Amino acid sequence: MMSSRVKLLDAVALLEDVQVEEVLLKRGEVGAVVEVLAPDVYEVEFCDDRGRAYAFASLRAGQLLVLHNQGKENVAA
Repeated sequence: MMSSRVKLLDAVALLEDVQVEEVLLKRGEVGAVVEVLAPDVYEVEFCDDRGRAYAFASLRAGQLLVLHNQGKENVAA
């Protein structure tokens, strides 16, 4: 199950569209986990290209895909 893999500060993508107040967050939109609210519930911050937050959403683990980046040292040249 995906929930055991979501951790604080993980980069995540939405698996479905989510309406947050007047902002519609679209499937695939990327955010960061900024707080663990409860088992399998996370506060996710969504920022623009300048790092300004435009939405916060409380989301279940099943709504999120954890993104991975192996870093430059692990990428074949």
